[in-house]
Amino acid sequence: MKRYERQITLPEIGITGQQKLAEAKVLIIGVGGLGCPVLQNLVGAGVGTIGLVDGDVVEETNLHRQFLYSLNDCGRNKVEVAAEVVLKQNPEVEIIQHYVYFAKENCLEIVSDYQIIIDCSDNIATRYLINDVAVTKEIPMVYASIHKFEGQLSVFNYQNGPTYRCLFPEDERLDAIPNCNDSGVLGVLPNVLGAMQANEVLKIILEIGAVLSGELILYNSLDNSFQNIKIQKDTTFNNKNIFINKSFSVTDLFANINSLIIDIREEYEEPKLDLENIKNVPLSKLDDFLKNIDSSQEIILVCQHGVRSELAVDYLIKKGFTNVFHLQNGIESIKRIPNDNR
Repeated sequence: MKRYERQITLPEIGITGQQKLAEAKVLIIGVGGLGCPVLQNLVGAGVGTIGLVDGDVVEETNLHRQFLYSLNDCGRNKVEVAAEVVLKQNPEVEIIQHYVYFAKENCLEIVSDYQIIIDCSDNIATRYLINDVAVTKEIPMVYASIHKFEGQLSVFNYQNGPTYRCLFPEDERLDAIPNCNDSGVLGVLPNVLGAMQANEVLKIILEIGAVLSGELILYNSLDNSFQNIKIQKDTTFNNKNIFINKSFSVTDLFANINSLIIDIREEYEEPKLDLENIKNVPLSKLDDFLKNIDSSQEIILVCQHGVRSELAVDYLIKKGFTNVFHLQNGIESIKRIPNDNR
């Protein structure tokens, strides 16, 4: 009780509210720039069970904004390090560690026991997946994203409110699929937005205040300005069959010698794959290349991290291709295994 005394003193929280926090189960997807402050604030508040999902390791470029990590942690899994640090801060909470990337193959199993999903990811494909899982499980998704000096914040699927797809319908053009290059970010920014995400999570658990549903906050750190945008619910979204497995593992890739493998990366991206049945077709030229390809041909798309390739798979399925897949986690997954195991 001593730990949470200042919080319990608030009449809106009290003993009952603190008990709600202790019984809550929330899932943080991504333990990077946003995930670190979200985790620290929720642990400090006494949220009883917190799941962490991230397959990344700590890199030196993380350290200017991800304050759970130190130079000595480089090379270690973020989930493992984050859990160690926050449990020293508050050993009363339970941290459930998922050393994986959030993907269609594992998402439903991971989310099964949680009541709120917190989107701290850094790519569009994962955000769409988080949204679709939240809709399927009928639980809120607390969203934030950052870019250079600006950030966005909202709560989706709260009490049947608007979803991420209501605000950002999927673009049907290949040129809308993002590149994986990092555009840079001011280190302070994710810590501001992450604290705001944690605030929304606490309001949902405690059932206090006005949850940011049906509304998007735009924050500019250069002039400290806020802009609020109303979000209308789109009832046309149908999440049927969104969790069909459309990915190949590294082992599958090297075993499928009869498949058409297409590397959709740009020419400058390394390393190159040395496979007889691979074609190098940049994403911008993929439509033209596939004009003369049978729509039933088995196709495996490859990019650097698996983000562009997964979005391109969805695009091709909508265009009528029936046997198209992508390499889960991209070329990065191949770089992690020895040559004699390929």
